[in-house]
Amino acid sequence: MSPAEIEALERDTVAAVAPPQTLEIGGWLAPLDNGTIGRARSAVPLRHDIGPQAIGEIAAAYRDRGLEPSFRIADVGPLEAVHDELARLKFSPRQPTIFKIGSASELAALSEASANILAAPDAAWGAVFLGEGFDPADGAHRIAALTRSPNAIYGSAGADGETHAVGVMSFGATWAGIHGMRTAPAHRGKGYASAVLASLGRAALVRGVSQVFLQVEEANPARRIYRRAGFTQAWRYHYWR
Repeated sequence: MSPAEIEALERDTVAAVAPPQTLEIGGWLAPLDNGTIGRARSAVPLRHDIGPQAIGEIAAAYRDRGLEPSFRIADVGPLEAVHDELARLKFSPRQPTIFKIGSASELAALSEASANILAAPDAAWGAVFLGEGFDPADGAHRIAALTRSPNAIYGSAGADGETHAVGVMSFGATWAGIHGMRTAPAHRGKGYASAVLASLGRAALVRGVSQVFLQVEEANPARRIYRRAGFTQAWRYHYWR
């Protein structure tokens, strides 16, 4: 990917999780949040060929605000000096995550089933994050961040008037992003997540947006759905904490 595309993706990624404040320091974005969403509280370089010079200033900016410094760094060769400096400072890489990109048209073709598309989340949408099988504190943080995401839409699917799967699509300057995909454990494997994803893809096409991104933890079995939807790996990253 070109440097301009990488920067656009990273800016749209941070904007989608709506941190209360974001600093720009030496070619990095430093979102400032005390919640549980890693993207909302980890500094990220806007280029994949940047050096480690700003790391100390970024760490100090977090600590000055009572926050633990955290960095979200792609596993690419040009960032090796950044990896080395973080390791020297006793940060360690955790939570390997895949950054995927795809097309709205392939996403829309994932399922013929439809889901509800909401301009604002309702109580049933939020209840999935707080249901059995999910950490309620993490769920509350995700609801708060995703519901304040600017220019977002919210998908929900289920049966018999109940909501069993949810997701969010944010619209940034260039890309649409998929976030907050959750399916109640008792209702997995029934096609609800695919219905949500496909309906969000169709909504992106209506808006004239053709490119979509998402992040998924490497160990998450949901990667199978994203592969079927045509998403491919752009890069892998770790959170350095």
